[in-house]
Amino acid sequence: MGVEEQREEREVLESIFPDEITDISDTAYRISIALDVPQREEDDEELPTVVLQVNYPDAYPDKPPALDVSSPPNAPKYSHLDIQEDKARLLETLEPVVEENLGMAMVFTLVSTLKDAAELLISERQNAVQAIKDVEAAKAEEEENRKFHGTAVTRESFLTWRAKFRKDMEEEEQRIRDEKETEERKKRGSKEEKKLSGRELWEKGLVGRVEDDDDGADALEGMENLHVEDIETS
Repeated sequence: MGVEEQREEREVLESIFPDEITDISDTAYRISIALDVPQREEDDEELPTVVLQVNYPDAYPDKPPALDVSSPPNAPKYSHLDIQEDKARLLETLEPVVEENLGMAMVFTLVSTLKDAAELLISERQNAVQAIKDVEAAKAEEEENRKFHGTAVTRESFLTWRAKFRKDMEEEEQRIRDEKETEERKKRGSKEEKKLSGRELWEKGLVGRVEDDDDGADALEGMENLHVEDIETS
């Protein structure tokens, strides 16, 4: 009875997967499962294929088949699925299906379950990578926005800024006043140096020169007057 059911299931599977099924022996075969995964614009990898190997025991389907999962020979590596590392997880998803279908043909259901599990695993990893990219992009955008918007103003930060601004203005006004006073003192000092007192004139010897000049002028004028008087007397 088991052999007959195995043969019938094998014929049905060949009609469903004519190009995907390959016989290994009378009781063993492989089915290649092409995965259908949404591709993003930056993805340029070839979509992966998973191979399910089925070995019937004599008592199948009352006893579970021996199952194995592999990748096709020389298949390119896919970034979000590694059959060697993910094999245990994928086979684990098939265990409940085997238990639920004992006594019935179950390989088609196993193929569908394996396909869904592998695609879900890839999708989860793609979403995780995209989530990291989104977080990094959000951080970069936030940092860029800070350059244009600056720091948000709060009441405390405004009061602090205003106090500092007023202090800076007062210091600047005081500096300008000090500079003006210094300049005015310099100007007054220059004028006072030009206007000498009598004592300063005397100390510098300027008083004697002025008096000598006046005496000389008076003597010359006296001589001229005397000369004029003598002429008139004669």
